Amino acid sequence: MSKLSGFSLSVKLVFVAVLVSACGLLLALSGMLLLGSDELQQEIVGHSKMLGAIFVVSLIAVAMLSHFCTRSLATSLKALEVGLLNFKDNDFSVNIPLSGDSQLKALASLFNESAQTLRRERQYIYQRELLLDKVIQSSPNVMLLLDDEKRVIYANDAARHLFNQGVRIEGMSLTELLQGSSAELVTAMQNPKEGLFSLGSDTDENDAQTWHLSRGQFLLNGQFHHLILLKQMTRELNRQEVAVWKKVIRIISHELNNSVAPIASMVNSGRMITKDLHDPKLELIFNTIEDRTRHLSQFIFNYARFAKLPLPTKTTVDWQTLIAQLKQHYQFKLLGDLPETQASFDLIQMEQVLLNLLKNAHESGSDLSEVSLEVKDSVFSEQTQGICIEINDAGSGMSADVLRQALLPFYSTKQSGTGLGLPLCREIIEAHDGRISLHNREDKGLCVSVWLPQSATD
Repeated sequence: MSKLSGFSLSVKLVFVAVLVSACGLLLALSGMLLLGSDELQQEIVGHSKMLGAIFVVSLIAVAMLSHFCTRSLATSLKALEVGLLNFKDNDFSVNIPLSGDSQLKALASLFNESAQTLRRERQYIYQRELLLDKVIQSSPNVMLLLDDEKRVIYANDAARHLFNQGVRIEGMSLTELLQGSSAELVTAMQNPKEGLFSLGSDTDENDAQTWHLSRGQFLLNGQFHHLILLKQMTRELNRQEVAVWKKVIRIISHELNNSVAPIASMVNSGRMITKDLHDPKLELIFNTIEDRTRHLSQFIFNYARFAKLPLPTKTTVDWQTLIAQLKQHYQFKLLGDLPETQASFDLIQMEQVLLNLLKNAHESGSDLSEVSLEVKDSVFSEQTQGICIEINDAGSGMSADVLRQALLPFYSTKQSGTGLGLPLCREIIEAHDGRISLHNREDKGLCVSVWLPQSATD
């Protein structure tokens, strides 16, 4: 029987049926020869050729009948074998026909149901993988997955732009990846610990960016994998800093208002009580107190406006109309053509930003004919479309120390300044998901760039 192992089940069944039939016929013939009468034995011997032919014909009939009966079984088993081979190759698109008896049909139906379930599961997993990959690729956080040999096996779009100008980095070693990177980034990546580090901006050496590096490790398919996450914290830290300043301002404003209001009331009461005295000294005292109280109230109002800045209410704004409104307040030269598309942002807030920047340009000592404004399409970080508004002057510019602190609340180089003009501008721009940067021009003067993302200008 071991010689039949290479044959199909159908051949084996036919062979066994023929073998059993032959054994049965031979046993029946032997019984008749042994137990039958002499006449029967002589009759059998006399017709041996005919009996041999009948024996052969019977075996052939048994073989044909067995083949006919097992044909559907062989077909079903062959279909099931092909289907399972497709399963092995992760192909779940095959359905086998329902044929044969009830058991074979039940087996085929169960196979088809399993194939359909596997197709649904694979489609669900595929869709989830696509969604997860889309989320990861769209994330602004830098994500790197390394194997135990420190080779990149997965990276998102932010990682490719940070390390390799948008070119794929899968397969590169960590050493190759860090070639040409800044010393701060190399030190942070090679440090096994997590933490914050700072990177200087390529466009503005005074615009340092704060990053947070975190690490993770997990075992997959018997091999350790290392996950590195880099998150830019500059804006988040700035927001937390501004939130603290706002809280301080609200507390101080509340306490000052509680003192200013009674003082103003007492001045009015004093005027009423002493109005018949006509004393010039008292009048001077009351006028001085009233003037300083009014000045302090205005001072508190300016700080409270920074602390209670509302969220932007975006509306469609025409560039021509906005430029015309700005020119009613300050003189400037418009460079280039205005974008053909309309903008969508909070007109009152953005007009306040641009007026404040034009005011600073006029107060920079620049010739008014050298103050210019330009609006143009721009791309930020080689990924996001947006609009850039640049205001240039030909004044004395800013020192490196002033540039580092110009956007901080309460910092001012003007004797009577509140130090809230540029911080208020930054707060408004960042509320529009934009950025503001300041840098000295090559010849002389200062350039202030306001960048707004496409989502804020669509």
